[in-house]
Amino acid sequence: MQKQTDEIASKYLGKKTDGSDFYNPSFIVAIPREENRGQYNIDNKNLPFLGWDVWHAYEFSALTENGLPVTRVLKIKYDCESEFLVESKSLKLYLNSFNMSKFGKNINECLEICKNKIEKDLSEKLKTEVWANFLDNSVKSVEIFEDFQNIMKFADESRLKIENFKEAPEVLQAEELCEEKSYYLTFDSLRSNCRVTHQPDFGDVFIYYKSKRHILEDSLVKYLVSFRSEFHFHEECCEMIYKRLSDILSEGDELLVSALYTRRGGIDICPSRWSKNTNSDKLENLLDITKLARYGIKQ
Repeated sequence: MQKQTDEIASKYLGKKTDGSDFYNPSFIVAIPREENRGQYNIDNKNLPFLGWDVWHAYEFSALTENGLPVTRVLKIKYDCESEFLVESKSLKLYLNSFNMSKFGKNINECLEICKNKIEKDLSEKLKTEVWANFLDNSVKSVEIFEDFQNIMKFADESRLKIENFKEAPEVLQAEELCEEKSYYLTFDSLRSNCRVTHQPDFGDVFIYYKSKRHILEDSLVKYLVSFRSEFHFHEECCEMIYKRLSDILSEGDELLVSALYTRRGGIDICPSRWSKNTNSDKLENLLDITKLARYGIKQ
């Protein structure tokens, strides 16, 4: 199954591709989620979490019927319960195929036609409902996470010795507390690598949990750093982190993991997963496709 998934993902990744100057939905490549989930004992038919994959494409452009360029930021999202995720280079090639295509008599009509095509094409290919929206320069950036603090404020940098750079859940440690506490943590140095091209991907990880178990911050830093030589898609990394933290917490604890990756090729991917008893209001701005939600300078 892993070989099959890598072969599907390799249709464009790591290869020279001419692309198309005109609208071409055949570029879209769907990657099955099941293979990676199976490696981490995540039941694809009974997911232990809820979640969405949010994408921002910063270089979308098309033409009106009279040749006027229309350029916007495109925000799309779809549910993590979908059987497939979209491969990022194929999405870039697909969106680039709009560049010299002409739609509509004016800007608004052009954007509406493009929006409808994108939602229809991606929904059909991924076999799930996909939402899309265009953001223009008048949209102000809004805060995603206000309560989160950097893990390094709580970790003891002088004692940290990190030696594992392949995913190492065994480094995670927790202590029992007398009462339940809430934790809001962010780590701004996540690095993983594309599973096909092996090119690095960077991002910020946001972790909220509420539990009588306290995950020791030193161990959490060590665990997140252990992704540095892992080769996975962004969505897979987010789910792996969620699963490992869920395993070390107690059943019924609240947990949320969100990964805001930096853009590559003009597109960023921001997957989020949370336990079914966790309020997703913390992600309201990120999940709202009418808003440009950012956290730090990298976003």
